[in-house]
Amino acid sequence: MKLPPTATPAIWHTLPEDDICQRLATTRTGLCAAEAARRLAEHGPNEIQETKPISRFAIFVRQFTSLIVWLLIIAAVVAGALGEMVDAIAILAIVVLNGVIGFYQEYKAEQSIAALRKMTAPQARVRRDGRAFIVPATQLVPGDVLEIEAGDLVAADARLVNATSLRCIEAALTGESEAVDKLATVLGDAELPLGDLANMLFKGTSVAAGQGEAIVVATGMSTELGRIAGLIEQAGAGERTPLQEKLEAFGRVLVWASLGIVALLFVLGLLRGMGLLEMFMTSVSLAVAAVPEGMPAVVTIALALGVMRMSRRRALVRKLPAVETLGSTNVICTDKTGTLTVGDMTVRELFVDGQTYAVTGEGYGPHGEILIEGRATGAEHAEELLELATTLLAANNAQLVLEDGAWKVIGDPTEGAMRVAGHKAGGVSDDVERELPKHHEIPFDSDRKRRTVVRIMPQGHLRAFVNGAPDVLLRRCTKLYTDKGIVPLDDARRTQIKLQNEAMAARALRVLGAAYRDLPHGTVAHDITDDHEQDLVFVGLAGMYDPPRPEAKKAVARCHDAGIRVVMITGDHPHTALAIARELGIAAPDDTVVSGAELNKMSDDDLRTRAPHIGVYARVTAEHKLRIVHAWKANNAVVAMTGDGVNDAPALKGADIGIAMGIKGTEVTKQASDMIVTDDNFASIVAAVEQGRGIYDNIRKTLQYLLASNSAELLLMTLCIVIGLPAPLLPIHLLWINLVTDGLPALCLATDAIDPDVMRRRPRARTEGMMDRAFLVRMVIGDIATVTVCFGIFIWARHTSGLDVARSMTFTALAFCELCKSFSFRSETKPLWKLCFRSNLQLPLVVAASFALQLMLHHVPVLSRLLGTVVPEWHERWLLLGAGLIPFAALELFKVFRHKPAPMSASIAA
Repeated sequence: MKLPPTATPAIWHTLPEDDICQRLATTRTGLCAAEAARRLAEHGPNEIQETKPISRFAIFVRQFTSLIVWLLIIAAVVAGALGEMVDAIAILAIVVLNGVIGFYQEYKAEQSIAALRKMTAPQARVRRDGRAFIVPATQLVPGDVLEIEAGDLVAADARLVNATSLRCIEAALTGESEAVDKLATVLGDAELPLGDLANMLFKGTSVAAGQGEAIVVATGMSTELGRIAGLIEQAGAGERTPLQEKLEAFGRVLVWASLGIVALLFVLGLLRGMGLLEMFMTSVSLAVAAVPEGMPAVVTIALALGVMRMSRRRALVRKLPAVETLGSTNVICTDKTGTLTVGDMTVRELFVDGQTYAVTGEGYGPHGEILIEGRATGAEHAEELLELATTLLAANNAQLVLEDGAWKVIGDPTEGAMRVAGHKAGGVSDDVERELPKHHEIPFDSDRKRRTVVRIMPQGHLRAFVNGAPDVLLRRCTKLYTDKGIVPLDDARRTQIKLQNEAMAARALRVLGAAYRDLPHGTVAHDITDDHEQDLVFVGLAGMYDPPRPEAKKAVARCHDAGIRVVMITGDHPHTALAIARELGIAAPDDTVVSGAELNKMSDDDLRTRAPHIGVYARVTAEHKLRIVHAWKANNAVVAMTGDGVNDAPALKGADIGIAMGIKGTEVTKQASDMIVTDDNFASIVAAVEQGRGIYDNIRKTLQYLLASNSAELLLMTLCIVIGLPAPLLPIHLLWINLVTDGLPALCLATDAIDPDVMRRRPRARTEGMMDRAFLVRMVIGDIATVTVCFGIFIWARHTSGLDVARSMTFTALAFCELCKSFSFRSETKPLWKLCFRSNLQLPLVVAASFALQLMLHHVPVLSRLLGTVVPEWHERWLLLGAGLIPFAALELFKVFRHKPAPMSASIAA
């Protein structure tokens, strides 16, 4: 019997137990072994399907899919066919070097789905044939009855049919920091978000407290975890980064421009009566000259160097193009829990004896103190703080452990936060356990909304310590603890406590109350009832939340200064999300929050239209996060998505760049990401954006320098051919300038220091091409000056010394022009004298060495014969050096007289 295709949370949480059993053909005693085996064969193992991993060979081949790379390969083949083996080998060596560097950086990148296996439970306790068995989690099938208790990892999606004080931690799926209460009741609303499905258990989540029974409704890829795995696989498939798009567009322009010029010259040559073979070889030489052979390697090396720089800033880049993509980002969609916030519940305020105290420190670590009106508390406050601390510690089962240098909680995160606050307020857990041994416990559940622990006091009598919801405790309290002793809880004092509770809640704090009662002598464990939780002494309040990271607010402000829009996307409650967003400056005081339920009512077109005006999303699922990312991308934004939970992984994969947290991030999220922030610090992301912008600047100016050199060669060759003069340069001259003369300074430009003003500029639009007007104007100015100088030298030398000397001098003049121009290409806006000389010491060293090498070509017989050079006279050397400075001077004067700093303008991030 095949089960109906209704195994989704939207159906199961609305059905009573009898309907569930009927639909799944099961009972509370479980399936029989034979039926379980049949269903296992029908539905398959309860595991996440793993896509076939990409092979090393495929990763290597992927490095050669660029249009520019194929253009170089074709040029090498043609050069080899024409007998120019030196040219062919040099070009192919550049192509292979580019491929090796890219392969090294991207190896082992595509492993997103495999990491999900690490989140699944290896075993499960299941009831079959009326008895409990421990079976491998992979053998669970729909209809199985699960038995769960504190500490278990949930092995499949299941509907609760019995729950006792059950609380689960679902942060990885929903982003909510606190453990959530679980009930076995029917929920009537079919449109509830994932985080509000209180009667459902989900594969990969963990049980913090209590116990329960549940009927398995979905296994394997049909679970929420499996659905996320499918989203990860689909998200971002086949998409290219902004840099790849720009380089492909750049390559297309280069190909068509080269073909057009070569074809024009070929036709002009034939019309002038030149031979067909001669013009073909000349045209091929020009085509090779038009291609900047060093460009792929220079771009790859610039990106690889960016990877190393970012690693020193605690950002590990897993995919090479992501380095530049981060610099193009104009929208950062960030998860709240663990990214903008610490990710650990932390008590922020205490209220006892009419006084409000601030609690410093983040997370579960012991660092922090208690302050009153901004000052450290003194001995006059110690007694009442210790009383509250004792109550918080006494009714508490959480444990704090130090693992790998970080404090973690075992048990309920809320109780962990109260334990930390109790320590800061002067209490000591070990002293409480030793001096007040536990006698009995009534666990927390969602109906009682309180936990009671009965302990034996030093005097021998029993005391019930109670922590719970303030409104519930106040109804049961008749007395109040003060520094003057126990006093009646009159209406005025009760009102003061209620107002304090409301004020804390308004600041998005989760508030718990603390109380106690001394039990009558002779009370024994089995006699303790609800009546013993009446007539309580109210002690105080503890307000807690998952606090923002101390550096996050400054980092968000820096994003705004850089024109980057920050959008919060979280599975947490709307009230909490909006409060944190306002505290960090992400949302204005009058901004609102959009919930997952509201997103469900929006079409993709509606969301695309509204996305630029929404700053906070709450109670959203993994699918919602992916839709939001796609909506921004539909607005031509370059989107970065940050996160740490499994529910963030699909959006990370679908964004232009996915950024995972290295400490608290799940393995799934790390493998879905393009970059990992090793310190979980949002400020590190902003620093990485700065690096990315600097790297793009370096790539742009390097390409501008290389293309300016190649276009000058083309223009010079074209000018001579058009007016009937012989070629001023030999093919070997062109290749030498492209690979050696231009290649070495280009590497220095690619590794230049980042402009200090880079984060004061607007982000680049996705549609903004690499060759804009400013790019072309600088190229034209440099080319006109270079061609004028070199053409003049060629005409003069040919007239006075013959063609061979003219070609030799033109070759050296062009090399000197290109070397001197490299200094001007360090900045598009600032003259050389306004740049820090020490920030790129390698460039003057490389230029000096290249000058010396160029002169050696004239004096070393082997090199002289290979390149067809002759020894220049001394006065000719000074002439060539002076000529080389002319294009540099022209570019620098253009910056001084024509350039105006670009103002920060409105962008999509405004």
